[in-house]
Amino acid sequence: MSQAQIQIFDTTLRDGEQVPGCKLNTEQKLIIAEQLEHLGVNVIEAGFPISSPGDFKSVEAIAKLIKKATVCGLTRAVKKDIEVAAEALKFAKYPRIHTGIGTSDSHIKYKFNSTREQILERAYEAVSYAKSFVEDVEFYAEDAGRTDNEYLARVCEVAIKAGATVLNIPDTTGYCLPSEYGAKMKYLMENVKGIEKAILSCHCHNDLGLATANSIEGVINGARQIECTINGVGERAGNTALEEVVMILRQHPYLNLDTSINTKEIYSTSQLVSQHMGVYTQPNKAIVGSNAFAHSSGIHQDGVIKKRETYEIIDPKEVGVTESAIVLTARSGRAALAYRAKKVGYELTKLQLDEIYANFLNFADKKKEIDDQDIHHIVETSSVYQQIISA
Repeated sequence: MSQAQIQIFDTTLRDGEQVPGCKLNTEQKLIIAEQLEHLGVNVIEAGFPISSPGDFKSVEAIAKLIKKATVCGLTRAVKKDIEVAAEALKFAKYPRIHTGIGTSDSHIKYKFNSTREQILERAYEAVSYAKSFVEDVEFYAEDAGRTDNEYLARVCEVAIKAGATVLNIPDTTGYCLPSEYGAKMKYLMENVKGIEKAILSCHCHNDLGLATANSIEGVINGARQIECTINGVGERAGNTALEEVVMILRQHPYLNLDTSINTKEIYSTSQLVSQHMGVYTQPNKAIVGSNAFAHSSGIHQDGVIKKRETYEIIDPKEVGVTESAIVLTARSGRAALAYRAKKVGYELTKLQLDEIYANFLNFADKKKEIDDQDIHHIVETSSVYQQIISA
């Protein structure tokens, strides 16, 4: 069975940039956009053009720069928003307008002071108007995660009739359980008339730590686009992390779902975004954290040294990391010490290793991690040092 392609919609430059303190200037956005295209993303959401002159300028500049990926601009279901987005995207080779409106009862009542029928009308009008400027129109049903499925299906049908090519089903507050979000996608696939004319898209937030799991359940149940950010940056607890969903699909080929991402560019892209946004990536972050391929437990180190796959399901080179890290601590065993000693030039016999290991443990108890300089010191102050250098 041939694998279905999941489109990767990157919103690092729009949703990701909404993190307090992470504002990017146009030059920085262009650098990141160029790398995102090199990474192989299918869609780059470049910004929210009407939100500020700076954002308009950035979207316009990215539209001129990008040649392979679709360039997308966000709008509300407001004519002026759509007009401004169309103007910003006029130089794009593949432009997309992303428009929409809240659909949950909470949004309809408290945000819009409106009714379900009026929201359906506004959705149709927004998509129709956007369609008069570009062929590729994505509609978002904000807070779809808390919208009842029957009404959400009606909204989707209206958007498709108006010409939407993509239907974004956001779990805006990160509330859904994976089973609920997957069931929502399945319901839409089975109950929306004309669903074959559009692509369902997952846009999940991480308020409960479920963004990645929800996105995966979404594509298992029929969605064919995932909206995500590098390093999972985004409002509040962040968005679905691109690197996580891409590698999950890669590591589970039986799902018959894959992406066009050049995974060897993942780590460098992560570092680039972190550098320009000034956001520290937690060490234990999946795939791109500094500890993602680091081992400090003696049992794990021994297993990895003998056969990497014992404790690593991903080859670090596959995501652009040079190699696994064997971190020497007081929990490290002889195998790890011998491995690291060899890296810095010492080929130790078993007896020499036994002697040096005792010194190593005393040293490691006083220091959190042992670096290469420490290894030289430990070896050179051991009683077997002369044997080693004369060997």
